[in-house]
Amino acid sequence: MITGASQADNAVLVVAADDGVQPQTQEHVFLARTLGIGEMIVAVNKMDLVDYGEGRYEEVVDEVEGLLKQVRFDPDDAKFIPVSAFEGDNVEGRSDNMDWYDGPILLEALNDLPEPEPPTDAPLRLPIQDVYTISGIGTVPVGRVETGILNTGNNVSFQPSDVGGEVKTIEMHHEEVPNAEPGDNVGFNVRGIGKDDIRRGDVCGPAEDPPTVAETFQAQVVVMQHPSVITAGYTPVFHAHTAQVACTIESIDKKIDPSSGEVAEENPDFIQSGDAAVVTVRPQKPLSIEPSSEIPELGSFAIRDMGQTIAAGKVLSVEER
Repeated sequence: MITGASQADNAVLVVAADDGVQPQTQEHVFLARTLGIGEMIVAVNKMDLVDYGEGRYEEVVDEVEGLLKQVRFDPDDAKFIPVSAFEGDNVEGRSDNMDWYDGPILLEALNDLPEPEPPTDAPLRLPIQDVYTISGIGTVPVGRVETGILNTGNNVSFQPSDVGGEVKTIEMHHEEVPNAEPGDNVGFNVRGIGKDDIRRGDVCGPAEDPPTVAETFQAQVVVMQHPSVITAGYTPVFHAHTAQVACTIESIDKKIDPSSGEVAEENPDFIQSGDAAVVTVRPQKPLSIEPSSEIPELGSFAIRDMGQTIAAGKVLSVEER
């Protein structure tokens, strides 16, 4: 879910009409908001189990709107749709069972989403998902272009592995293409790069403007769930684009009031569930990450520990190594 949300422009949040908001619903809304999703379609599903009742639908809508406001997500940016995925009501055809609803059905709502402007003007950033060896071609890194344009003939640099070379070929959907733009999932071959030179979590960028590698970075985080308190020295795993790196929270610089965004406390001793804070982070091994104000696609992350998402956040500034 984290990987998906960090790459998506929009999301469909599915909430069951019978159960309503669950702890996971809250986690998903919070993550979507923090990972930069600005608009949401809320599908109130399993309407068949509540006899297609408008009353129950309105209750769930109220519940979800409360949740959206909690994470400062404008409920006006959410479309609510009663559906039954099992029976097919209001998914791609209008339902006869809910004539009280006259808004868009799910397929219409998806088709109505505005097309985002691709970030082609930004410098190239392509996080590597996997590295393959393909006979006849050689080493083929695979990933999705987040920003900029990848052209054959470009000189590129992979960070933090710190190797580079010239792009020989680019393939998309098993066809050779001259270039790739944001959103394209591609495999490409770079002259002089071997299978063991690069790995998942590396970011490919122009040799003359290589991806930033952080010695430390300052970030704004929101803690969702943590059994106790988080203090300086805590070292969970940060998931940023395709990288997963253990990072130490070196200092908690300030606590932020999540409802107003104002500073509530300077240099607090600890933070806990529900708190928002600005923290300084030191990756335990090299990590390529960008300030979200400059390249938002590479500026957000989730923090996981003990098999759950503890917090999510965005990068404010980077001290390069």
